[in-house]
Amino acid sequence: MRQLSERTAGFTDSVIRRMTRISNQYQAVNLSQGFPDFDPPREILDRLAQTAHEDFHQYSITWGAQNFREALADKQSALMGRKIDPNSEIVVTCGSTEAMMAAMMTVTNPGDRVIVFSPFYENYGADAILSGAEPIYVNLYPPAFQFRPEELEAAFARKPKALILCNPSNPCGKVFTREELELIGTLAEKYDAYVITDEVYEHIVYAPHEHIYFASLPGMWERTISCSSLSKTYSITGWRLGYIIAPAQIVDAAKKVHDFLTVGAAAPLQEAVIPGLRFPQSYYDGLREKYTHKRDLFLNGLDEIGLPHTNPQGAYYVLLDIGEFGCESDLAFCEALAEKVGVGAVPGSSFFREPVNNLIRLHFAKKDETLFEALDRLHDIRKKMS
Repeated sequence: MRQLSERTAGFTDSVIRRMTRISNQYQAVNLSQGFPDFDPPREILDRLAQTAHEDFHQYSITWGAQNFREALADKQSALMGRKIDPNSEIVVTCGSTEAMMAAMMTVTNPGDRVIVFSPFYENYGADAILSGAEPIYVNLYPPAFQFRPEELEAAFARKPKALILCNPSNPCGKVFTREELELIGTLAEKYDAYVITDEVYEHIVYAPHEHIYFASLPGMWERTISCSSLSKTYSITGWRLGYIIAPAQIVDAAKKVHDFLTVGAAAPLQEAVIPGLRFPQSYYDGLREKYTHKRDLFLNGLDEIGLPHTNPQGAYYVLLDIGEFGCESDLAFCEALAEKVGVGAVPGSSFFREPVNNLIRLHFAKKDETLFEALDRLHDIRKKMS
């Protein structure tokens, strides 16, 4: 038989999703893959039940149902500081995963370069490779996970076609400051690069930090492809509803990529989530309060156990330092953690370009009782992992 495509030779299956399977195998508390174990808002669930008996079971418009795009445009216009046209500046995708892939394929040609901050969500490198592009990695340095301006400009000097910006960042929980974003914007303009943003945690930010939409910065709308989803905001990760917001000429090209990738997102789910898109500001204030509580509960528990960790500014992940256990492989450590301790985690090496093996990622998007159970199991981690 002839050799298969070389595109996938450089990466494995998703380590995050693999750790969910391992967690299930050992009946571990799954703090690896980032999905909640509590219900979406009641208004969305009620509308979902109604749509089962209404006429939403066939294809919607390929780039998103009209009323969905209008509701999304209203919501994001208020947040992004400009009037977004639901007909020419939005394309609805099957989750932000497809949004990022469609954005990458819209912007890049084979052989182009793309800047990726490290640590990064594991899909970004794969997206670049599948698009035929070459990733250029720029380090974010702990504990604040800041980039060095001279290193970022050196990356831009290699004439990349785009930079990928995850803000708030998965896995490190960094929220980029206005000063940092403006510097990225200055370099993007100087070297004529696009910025592809992943903003799925836009509403999960902890005081005093603030999420700033990159497209809202002066002069950045025309070169920004804003990708996001409803998964985290409304606790519906399985619904796979994402979107791209960008200038009309970019969206026009992205629609073509999206059409041939997936045809369209699920029609009944687009209809069912519309009440959520129309929630008042109080919902998003409550979401921040909920996750602030969960962050504090979980991090205080880790402190009591004496496990060193990061302090996320946004999103719902924490990086745990396992250096004291002297394990050469963080993947082996996570597999043993699921089996012996009963807690699922993701090896940090799957997020870093540089050789990092002393970190694992946990998430706290769980009911309080689930987090308490995980902390109870982690309490004896040193004994169980010895």
